Amino acid sequence: MKLFHAPLSPFVRKVMVLLHEAGAADRVTLVPVSGHPLDPGTLPVDRNPLGKIPALERPDGPTLYDSRVITRYLDDLLHAGLYPAAPHLWDTLVIEATGDGIAEAAVLMRYEMQVRPEDTRSPAWVEGQWAKIARALDALEERWLSHLSGPVDMGLVAVGCGLGYLDLRHAERDWRAMHPALAAWFAEFSARRSMQATAPAA
Repeated sequence: MKLFHAPLSPFVRKVMVLLHEAGAADRVTLVPVSGHPLDPGTLPVDRNPLGKIPALERPDGPTLYDSRVITRYLDDLLHAGLYPAAPHLWDTLVIEATGDGIAEAAVLMRYEMQVRPEDTRSPAWVEGQWAKIARALDALEERWLSHLSGPVDMGLVAVGCGLGYLDLRHAERDWRAMHPALAAWFAEFSARRSMQATAPAA
């Protein structure tokens, strides 16, 4: 299998954390790519028409894309057990979507301020994206800490990767200040070998 990736992507990191949790990081060949919405560069648009990463080329079918599709496939293939059976599955999927939503909004903020020409940037739009993140952080702190403190699943992985990306690209926002319990959870979760092995470096 080939994984088209960029090392700083929180969505790529999700896939890599799963591979490390399953002890299967050597099952995938990493293919580095780069690009963004205004210039696809070397992004695998022939395999993923949306021009996004990660994308997983597999021997038994079309290339898979969207991190949630890839992680479900790898979880099944590797018997990783990171998606529990229903009814617990529904909480896991909601938390995964929340973590992914944090990462997506943070990436869009980055694109707005780094990719768009300066005279077309919208600070109000950036703040709108941060408002999504703030609401998601509040929900994790107030509603989902008991789940986050339970067995590792893809919900925890997605949240961990989303928070890691906030530290990487938006550290000045200091998300921990208003979310001390979530910050304490993240400090513990970040110590896992899978998270250490995939930690991004600016």
